[in-house]
This record gives sequence, structure tokens and C-alpha cells, in this order.
Amino acid sequence: MTTAKPSLYTLPFFLLCLSNFLFSASFSMIIPELPDYLASLGGKEYIGYTIALFTLAAGFSRPFSGKLTDHVGRIPIMAFGSLVCFICGGLYPLMHTVQGFLFLRFIHGMSTGTKPTATAAYVSDVIPEDRRGEAQGGLGIFTATGMSIGPAIGSFLAAEYGIDQMFYISSVFALASIIILSRMKETLPKAMKSRLSLSLFKIGWKDVFEPKIVPVFWIMLFVSFSAGAMITLIPDTSKIIGWNNKGLYFTIYTISSILIRLLFSKASDKYGRIPVLIFGCFMLSISMFLLVFTINSYLFIASAILYGVAWGFNTPTLAAWTNDLGDKNHMGRAMATMYIALEAGIGLGAYISGAVYQGVASQIPIPFLIAALLALLAFLLLLKQKRNWTYGI
Repeated sequence: MTTAKPSLYTLPFFLLCLSNFLFSASFSMIIPELPDYLASLGGKEYIGYTIALFTLAAGFSRPFSGKLTDHVGRIPIMAFGSLVCFICGGLYPLMHTVQGFLFLRFIHGMSTGTKPTATAAYVSDVIPEDRRGEAQGGLGIFTATGMSIGPAIGSFLAAEYGIDQMFYISSVFALASIIILSRMKETLPKAMKSRLSLSLFKIGWKDVFEPKIVPVFWIMLFVSFSAGAMITLIPDTSKIIGWNNKGLYFTIYTISSILIRLLFSKASDKYGRIPVLIFGCFMLSISMFLLVFTINSYLFIASAILYGVAWGFNTPTLAAWTNDLGDKNHMGRAMATMYIALEAGIGLGAYISGAVYQGVASQIPIPFLIAALLALLAFLLLLKQKRNWTYGI
């Protein structure tokens, strides 16, 4: 007699997903409007910094969040990330200089440097090993939905009620995320807990990097460059092709990503991590190549759909692969290492895109070409190494 598998969709898992939805909507809501907002402050030449500084802070805080997640607890670190979003959303309208705005973007980046690390560790605690890919896909649906709805809501609010109101609403979403976390039970065993102290903020190399997940690190670094380029350049690319809603590309790719997660959430559990990543990286390279040649809405939409397909496969699979390879007693560190690669890739993509673009439309294809080549490099690396690297489940 076969024993039925326990349901993934318990109340704690649902609350985690809902909190992630609100958190991702909060920080993504303001993204499409940031380039124009910074330009209105007189800082158009610093457009690439809006994402680069955000991801720099996220990457800087990853080692701390990983260590604190493994010693203080999952929920306090998740709550801190949402709290940063709440505070920053209320402070943006008070910043009227380029320097003040860029400083706040750096502080805001600490949110994504903390909450996702603790969230991923929490998932590892409550999900069976043979269903991690499915669980990451389910969590990703809520996260992706928040990131899809966020930019569309943000652009609507900015157009109808003003950009200050958009910032305040983003802050409300973050507050709701914190309230939900207060209803959840901590999963870090009491034997592993430590009181918050200054010693926990002393970071050594062993706290920064989990060597067991080196394969994940490099693939994540290569593929995430595209995210930095996309976030930085898509708003202006949208205007160039005549799209008034600068968040529409984000909405299309996220809907595509959600559909992939719904239909193929068990793919990496069934077929292995590397085969799924090979397909995802190939789709990502095609998506970026289409943006190199984009001259109309049709190619733009096709790129958004393929981008969603790629990330719908890549994101949960890389997270599940990290669960497979990481040290079980230091899962926060393993997740932090994966996210360091993510933030480094996004930050480099954003910085290089902004430096190349400089408001000159003819320069836009260059960063997308770099992103396409890096995705292709990840594809070839996976293809070559598939017999040597662990497949996972």
C-alpha cells in the first residue's frame, strides 16, 4: 500500500507565500517609475545606479542575513526585510536630491538581501527533499505574481494619483507582509538559536560563501545579468516602441513565468536540476537576442514571454539545487551564497547597462547582447558539465 505524500500547501506555507507576494509587490511597484523620478531630480546619468546600488546593498547584506538566519531565526530576518521596505517607501517622497535618493536606494536594497535568504531557509525546513522543486515553484508563483502586479499598480498609481502616493502604497504592502509573518511559527530548532549580539555580525569567509554550491553560484551569476539589464532598460525601451505603461513587459513575462511554474513545478524533481536549467538558459538567451533586434511590439512581447519561460524554470530549480548541495546545518549560508550571485549579476547588469546607455537609444541593444551571450555561456557550461555535477533529486 502506497503512503500518500503530505500536502505542501499547509497554512504555514500559504502564509509564507502570501507574505512573499506582498513583499515582492512592495519593492517592484516602484521600479518602472524610478528612471523618470531620478531624471526629475536631475540625475538622468545615474539611472543605472537605481538598481546597481539596490543590488549592491542586497549582496553586502547576504552574508549577515545568512548567518543571522542560521542563529537568530528565519522569521525575525524575514520581518526585518519587510520592515526596510516599509520604512523606505515612506521616506522616498522626502528625498529631493539625487544624493539622498541614491542613498535611500542603497538602504532599500537591504530588504532583498535579508527576506529572501530567510524565506528560502524556511522552505528548506518545512518541505520534504523530494518535493523542493515543486515547493520553490509554488512559492515562486506568489513571488512572481507580486512582481507582476507591482509594476502595473505602480505605474497606474503614479499616473492617476502621483508618485508620492505610489511610494506610500508600496509601504503599506510591506507592512501587511510583516503582519502576516507575525502569525507564523519559527522553524529554526531551539538548540541552534543564539541571542542577537555583536558577535553575530563578525563575518569571516566561511560565513560568506558555501563552497558546496559553486555550480549554482556561477550559473546564477551568468543568468541574472539579464535581470539587471532588463530592469534598467525596459522602461525606456517601452517608451521607444510606444508603450505608455512602462510596467507592461514585466507583467507579460511574470504571467508567462507563473504559467510555467503552474504547469511544470515538478519538472526538476522529476528530470533533474541540470536538464531543466539547460532548457531555461537556452530560452533566456533567445529572449535577450530578441531584445537586441527589437523594432516592434511583436518581438518585444515574444521576448517577455520567453523571459518568463526561462525564469519560470531557472529560479525554482536553482533554489532547489542549492537545497540539494548546501550544508544542511547552514542552509542560511547556502541560500545567502546563491543570492550573492543573483545580486552580483543583477548589479553588474544594471551598472553596465546604465553606463552604456546614457540616454542614447542606439546603445540599448549592447547590454542585451551581453546578457544573451552570458546566458548562452551558462547553457554551454551546463551542457558540458552535466555528467560531472550533481543532478539533485
